[in-house]
Amino acid sequence: MKIASVAQMRQLDKSAIHEYGIPEMILMENAGIAVYDVIARFYGVSGKRFVVFCGSGHNGGDGFAVARKLHSSRGQVQVVCLGSAAHFDELVQAQVRMVDLAEIPIIWVDEKNLAEVQPLVEQADVVVDALLGTGLSRPVSGKYQQVIAMINASGKAVVSVDIPSGIHGDTGQVMGAAVRARHTVTFGLPKTGNLIYPGFDNGGQLHVSHISFPPQNILRPDIRVETSPLPIWPERPGNAHKGSCGKILLIAGAANYQGAPTFAAMSFLRAGGGLSYLATPRSVAPFIAAVGNEIVLMPQSETTSGSLARSNLDALLTQAKTVDMVVLGPGVSLHPETQELVRELVRLLDIPLLIDGDGLSAVAAAPELLGQRQAPTVLTPHPGEMARLLAAPVSQVSADRMDALRQGLERWGVHVILKGAHSLIGQPDGRIFVNLSGNAGMATAGSGDVLTGTIAAMFAAAHFDFSTAVRTGVFLHGLAGDLAAGQLGPEGVIASDILAHLPAAIQHYRRHYEEIVTTQYGKIAML
Repeated sequence: MKIASVAQMRQLDKSAIHEYGIPEMILMENAGIAVYDVIARFYGVSGKRFVVFCGSGHNGGDGFAVARKLHSSRGQVQVVCLGSAAHFDELVQAQVRMVDLAEIPIIWVDEKNLAEVQPLVEQADVVVDALLGTGLSRPVSGKYQQVIAMINASGKAVVSVDIPSGIHGDTGQVMGAAVRARHTVTFGLPKTGNLIYPGFDNGGQLHVSHISFPPQNILRPDIRVETSPLPIWPERPGNAHKGSCGKILLIAGAANYQGAPTFAAMSFLRAGGGLSYLATPRSVAPFIAAVGNEIVLMPQSETTSGSLARSNLDALLTQAKTVDMVVLGPGVSLHPETQELVRELVRLLDIPLLIDGDGLSAVAAAPELLGQRQAPTVLTPHPGEMARLLAAPVSQVSADRMDALRQGLERWGVHVILKGAHSLIGQPDGRIFVNLSGNAGMATAGSGDVLTGTIAAMFAAAHFDFSTAVRTGVFLHGLAGDLAAGQLGPEGVIASDILAHLPAAIQHYRRHYEEIVTTQYGKIAML
């Protein structure tokens, strides 16, 4: 499903009106009906009490339309308007007139009569939030902030119109204060702020209504962000052998980092891989052998601090010629000599490459190497690593993850996975995909190393093309984490649990593929 920015959504509205001849009032009416349908389905209407909070803009106009529809079905409706009638355009004025003619009571709120609203909220069965739409660009303050606090403190069921008030439509950030809804009904297409945390968390269950937009309007090629498309998983051939199921070379590990290479190598095997070669410092190999019998170890010369020595370069390049893909960087350390080895490998390797962990730190010192690569490449940074790669503050990356990813794609021309909730997957052509699997329990040491091996398995073992392998690997990793959290609870999940659930995740993916695809993994409901 396509995901629009706020600016793109405005353009889609204009196109619907001017190119496809859909009156703006019809779009607003359809929006109101969509919100009504969600309320009716989950809470019922007749005899129930509703407070509909409206602002001055079209989000408020949608709220007035919702109020009329609830009233027409014998709901007891009170409209509370924080907006100023002087700021209403003709469309919203028309909605207000219809609400007046239907004799639905309206309270016009300022700081002086704000106390009158509290008992209405306390008596309501459902609160409708139509205060602030996706165009919010500055922190919420004054009476809006007070009302949002009142709504959140009430514990009532809240249904938000388009996006929870106070959430930035593009970044998903809380703009000072934001409504926490149980359901959000968004129109046309989801906005990035609907799907990026904390916006996604504030929105509860997300419902999408196209409000009569024709398909050619919402499928425009210039909208280059979408939910991650997932392929049908191929069955393993009956005559498969370890060579046909993929071979990778992992260049990973150091004296103090034995878990990272182990998780990465084993996750490749657990996700269907055939041969997992691990080039790691000689002193580290015995410890990994004790827990990873299935890994083919290739002990390497090491520095005095127990990291990979630069003298291994030629041997590693030779071994790389025998495999399908190289995973470079998990736990290799920040030792200067090892960091230089990593940069030389990035420059000289001519096969598909995944760079993670300390490998990203090496690349951050010479990002121009990425643009020189001909073979497919994927980086897997978390926000801190992304900040180093971009030479930007972590706060800047975290505040607008989508923009940070776009910058990286433009500069480096490789695949980039910006990890987080939800992880964002960028392709060299500028397209960005939002992954919808995963949970907070995956915020644990080693989880990212499991991801690297899983992605490698999608390419080398499942034989997806590189872009599909990257997207599918991210989804499968999150799905394994979801299965683990479902069994153990999110607080108890560790990386080995995610690793252990990879086989079950593959089977779940196969059995429930249609459901996963049609419901966007249960994260988006279509109206």
